[in-house]
Amino acid sequence: MNLITQRFMRIFFKLLYHPFAFTYDLIAAAVSFGHWKDWVMTVLPFIEGKRILELGHGPGHLQRALLNLKIDSVAIDESAQMGTLTKRRLGSINKLTRGLAQHLPFRNNSFDTVVATFPTNYIFRVDTLSEIRRCLSDGGRLIVLPAAFPNSRFLKWLYKVTGESPAQLDESIKSKFKQPFINAGFETETQIIEVKSSNLLIVIAHKIGKEEI
Repeated sequence: MNLITQRFMRIFFKLLYHPFAFTYDLIAAAVSFGHWKDWVMTVLPFIEGKRILELGHGPGHLQRALLNLKIDSVAIDESAQMGTLTKRRLGSINKLTRGLAQHLPFRNNSFDTVVATFPTNYIFRVDTLSEIRRCLSDGGRLIVLPAAFPNSRFLKWLYKVTGESPAQLDESIKSKFKQPFINAGFETETQIIEVKSSNLLIVIAHKIGKEEI
């Protein structure tokens, strides 16, 4: 992807997450052929414990699902517009905050699971992963759904144009996604979830206790 395209996509996603957040669900459904919400829900079986944090809650679909399952969770997003959408979806029962993943407003060892679905590149930053480690309990897990790898020709073309994920999922790609978490001190594995039209890559990163490092 050339520099001009990269700049365009950065501007596009900034607009999508802020002034045009109300269009997020429509666009996400369009690019996934209606499967976006189902993709997000694939992380649910990997969530463990009673204290859950979602990074980048977006329009709040995962928060709604967790609430329906009576799982206690809190969520953070830096977009005020996404916060408004999620509050509408959850009603008065919500534990949302606005902030950055690099400066999480939570105490040490606060959560058993931290989860992020289709995050931007902030999730791979050293300061993000350091904050997640701080907030996770020893043995806690970070669940990240970073990318979908399409099977259909049109989706492969679309994802290639946008640069949102590589066209083909192989061992080198898995290793590339795992490495930032390994570098940050997590014990890391990947799993592939096969769904209609795509394969989803899920990264499971366990916090290693101090005595294990």
